[in-house]
Amino acid sequence: MRQVVWLLMMFAIAVLAASTLGANDGLVSIYWAPWRVDLSINVFVLLLLAAGFVGHVLTGAVAGLIDLPQRARQWRTQQREAAVQRAMREAVAQLFAGRYGRAHKAAQQALDIRIQAPDLKLDPDLPVLAHLLSASALHRLQDQGRRDEQLSRAQALLADLPSGSAIGEGARMLAAEWAVDDRDADRALDQLGQLPAGVARRTHALRLKLQATRLARQPLEALKTARLLAKHQGFTPAAAQGLLRSLAVEALDTARDADQLRRIWLQLDGADRRDPYVAARAARRAAAVEAPSDARGWLKPHWERLTELDERDRGDVLDAFVEVLPGLPADWLPLLETAVDASPRDAHLTYVVGRAMAERQLWGRAHRLLESAACATDAAPALRLKAWRALAEIAESEGDEALAQRCYREAARSL
Repeated sequence: MRQVVWLLMMFAIAVLAASTLGANDGLVSIYWAPWRVDLSINVFVLLLLAAGFVGHVLTGAVAGLIDLPQRARQWRTQQREAAVQRAMREAVAQLFAGRYGRAHKAAQQALDIRIQAPDLKLDPDLPVLAHLLSASALHRLQDQGRRDEQLSRAQALLADLPSGSAIGEGARMLAAEWAVDDRDADRALDQLGQLPAGVARRTHALRLKLQATRLARQPLEALKTARLLAKHQGFTPAAAQGLLRSLAVEALDTARDADQLRRIWLQLDGADRRDPYVAARAARRAAAVEAPSDARGWLKPHWERLTELDERDRGDVLDAFVEVLPGLPADWLPLLETAVDASPRDAHLTYVVGRAMAERQLWGRAHRLLESAACATDAAPALRLKAWRALAEIAESEGDEALAQRCYREAARSL
C-alpha cells in the first residue's frame, strides 16, 4: 500500500512539473564582471534547491560535531545506568537462588557504580533497595554486624524520601523480621510500632507482631494480634482455634494470685471466655490459687449447656469441675440433678456429680452415683479407678472398713 501511495505522489509531481516548468521560457542572468552567466529559470530553481539541501546537510554535520562530547557523556551515563540495573537484577536473582555471597557482591557493585558516577540520575529508591538487598543477603549469612550497617545506611537514605513510601515500609518490616530471627523482641516491637496504622494491620506485619509478642512473653497482646490475624484469614479455622486457645491458657497461667487471675479473665475476649476449653483451664488455675468460687462461676454457663458440648470439651469441663468442688454451695444441687437426669448413661458425668454430692455430705446419693460410675462397663479404666477410690474414702469416713477394703480391691482390679 505504501508503494502505491509513493507511485501516485511521483505521478502527481511529474504532472505538476510538466505543467509548470515545461513551457517556462524565463532566463536568469548572473553578472560577475567581466562574465555573465545565463541560466534557464528551471535550472536556477534546481540549483537553488540543491544548494539549500547541501547547506542543510552541512549545518547538521557541524551541529553533530559540536554535540558529540555531550552525546558521548550521555552514552556513558546510559551504559552506567544499564550496569546498575544489571547488577540489581543479578542481586535479586542470586538472593532468590540462595547464593547470598554473590547477591551481596552484586548489590555492592550497583552501589559502587553509583558512587563512581554521582551524576547518574537514578531513581532515589534504587540505592535504598540495593542496601536492603545487601542486608538481606548478609542476614542469610548470619553476618549481623554488616547487616545492621547496611540497614542503617538504607534508613539514613530513607530520610530524603517522602514519608509513607513503600520502600520505607518494607525496610521497617525487614528490620522487624530480622529482630524476630535474632529473638530480640523489644527491637522488633519498636520497629513495628513505627509503622503507620494501616501498614501495621497488614497480614505480614501482624504475623511479625504475633511472633514478637510471644517472644516478649506478652500473651494478652499476642492473643489480640492472633484474633486480628484470624479475622484477616491468616490461619485456617482449626489452626486459629488452637492458637487462640494456647495463648489464652498461656495468659491465664501467668496469674500468681486470685486477683491477678480475675483481671486476666476480664481482659480476655468474650469469645475466649465462651470457649469451654479456656474456661476449664481458667477454673483449674483458680483452684490452684484457691479461688474455687470464681472458677465455678466461670464454668456455670458451660455446665448449663453441657449436652451441647462435644465429647472433648465436655470432658474438660467435668474434670475442671471436680477440682473446684471445695465449698460447693447448695444452689448447685438442682443443676447437678438436672444434668444427671439429662444424661443418665454418662459415666463421667455420674462420677463428677457423685463427687459433688460427697462434697455436700449427701452420702447416700453420692454412694449410688459413684457405684453406678464404677460399675459402668463402657467407662474408662481410669474413671472406674477414681470412682472406686471415692467410694472407699466415703466408706472410711463412715467407719465401714470392710466396705472400704472391698472398694480398694475393686479399684485394683479396674487397672
